[in-house]
Amino acid sequence: MIALLLVPLLLVPLLLPFAAPASARRALARLDPVTALWVLTVSALVLAGACVAALGALVLTGLFRFPLFAALGELVHPLHTPSDLLILPAASLATGALTVGAWALGRSAVRQVGAFRAARTQAEARPAVGDLCVIDSPYPDAYALPGRPQRIVVTTGMLRSLGPAEREALFAHERAHNRGGHHYFLAAAEIAAHCHPALRGLRTDIRFAAERAADEAAAGAVGDRHLTARAIARAALAGHDSRSARPDFASGATGGPVPQRVAALLAPAARPAPARRWTALLLVVCALLSAGAATTDVLTFHHDVEVAQGEASP
Repeated sequence: MIALLLVPLLLVPLLLPFAAPASARRALARLDPVTALWVLTVSALVLAGACVAALGALVLTGLFRFPLFAALGELVHPLHTPSDLLILPAASLATGALTVGAWALGRSAVRQVGAFRAARTQAEARPAVGDLCVIDSPYPDAYALPGRPQRIVVTTGMLRSLGPAEREALFAHERAHNRGGHHYFLAAAEIAAHCHPALRGLRTDIRFAAERAADEAAAGAVGDRHLTARAIARAALAGHDSRSARPDFASGATGGPVPQRVAALLAPAARPAPARRWTALLLVVCALLSAGAATTDVLTFHHDVEVAQGEASP
């Protein structure tokens, strides 16, 4: 059974992520930012999980071709697989892909945890006014720092770059990041991006959706879309060449494609029509097809292992 289904089922979760970025861009253009953020993040996680599951099944299939692993798996009959000329190179490539992805993800996690601890230490060393923490630095920067307690970190360089009303819009933007838990979405996007190279583009789209969601929340809080757009533009211009050691999952107002964000704020606020929500259908279908193929592949592999163990009939 697995000999017939292995290759086509593996291709589905490995190829479908390449269709995700185009579908994500359509969803970003037509859905409200919060809905787009959820759809993109969940789809990225499903696509990433399906890819890892398919590669894992392929690795185990290759390992069971060796007597040592067959004995460890208590196989009393040979596992029915395609020719060794096909399955062993494929399993080797899958092993390499999973190893490189895990190494890159681990390296990123270590770097991000270090940056987060450094940012928390710096913030906790400064007096805070409510959730606002001001860092004495000539480099303009501002970001939402998750944790307990949550903080809005802003440098004196950024404060000098903005007027009083623009500062309030900037603070509202960063508070929206913390209230919305956007660091969870960005962390999930980072994990997915290390599972399949095509999902790196989706990581960028998720970050853009998070910034757009915070932009709209800030515009609603200050009651002025033009003021919010001006604050975002001036903050981005001031911080363009700044040095920031914040972790990637700590959202900042200067993140993402700022011109598109400003244009969206200057455009009249429009409630997405129900029909436009169908634009997310293609991305959801890709994720479901990938998950279905990976699940079928894993279940088929599990059944064939049981057959090889003598616990099930072919």
